[in-house]
Amino acid sequence: MKSVLLLLGLCASALPARAAQPIAQRFNADPSPHYFATARGGGFYLYATDDASNSGTYWDSTSWRLYTSPDLQQWRDAGAPLDVSVFKWARPDAKAWAPDAVARNGRYYFYAPIGGDKIGVAVADDPAGPFHDARSDALVDKARDANAGAEPIDPQVLVDDDGQAYLVFGTRVPKMVRLARDMIHLEGPIQDIVIEGFPKDDPKKQYGEAPFLHKRGSTYYFSFSTGWPGQIVYATSRTPTGPFRYRGVILDYLAISTNHQAIIEHDGKSYLFYHDALLPGSGDHKRSIAIAPLTYTDEGDIVQVKP
Repeated sequence: MKSVLLLLGLCASALPARAAQPIAQRFNADPSPHYFATARGGGFYLYATDDASNSGTYWDSTSWRLYTSPDLQQWRDAGAPLDVSVFKWARPDAKAWAPDAVARNGRYYFYAPIGGDKIGVAVADDPAGPFHDARSDALVDKARDANAGAEPIDPQVLVDDDGQAYLVFGTRVPKMVRLARDMIHLEGPIQDIVIEGFPKDDPKKQYGEAPFLHKRGSTYYFSFSTGWPGQIVYATSRTPTGPFRYRGVILDYLAISTNHQAIIEHDGKSYLFYHDALLPGSGDHKRSIAIAPLTYTDEGDIVQVKP
């Protein structure tokens, strides 16, 4: 029996690892996944940058894409819920980069980097849209707002248990600002997010882009990409505003120049959304979103995902 078990083990170890599966056959990137309970019932809504409509030489798409699923297994392409033309104040060369969305006040708010120097917010009564500009000007404007940073992109929102909403964003230096209850105005100054404890023997461990803040129990997890290319790493704090202490790697370097993640929890299970080169013809500008289970140790460490 021992020899049979050993043979089975050797055979299993010789099998190739199962490749990550893209959620769609259309190029997409920069995942913003959510579970929303609507009048039609609960379901998953995944907003994305639409790599299928870019030039293939730059991230120059001008519309976002929505995918829906009842179970995280089967995904439906729900089309483009909005594009940059919703924001009439946007620059003519504005691109549709990594977005986020949140449900609150019985409505759905969509946060969008516009032109690399502004963040807009759109609103809808349904997560599939139609969305319209909630303000008629930018929520964050590099030319108007102190400490908006060199490139206010990659917005993401956490609504904490006490009802306070936080917007994180930015490249090279991570930024955070409180949102007003109406979700379309800033409340207080834009602050730098402080991350402590980077390994001194690894100069590549630094903040690059793709900030994402989530809470598990009483711990706040701040994950991000370390650059171009970058790992997805994380830091933790006991408060939403930090300072955060570096903890480790969630996802290692991929075969593309960008790495962008999101983490959700549903029915007691956690999932990592990310993008990679997974379809024929893929590359730095033609990416695909995939999903992997995310687990934690008893001490609250995130176990590195190896898709």
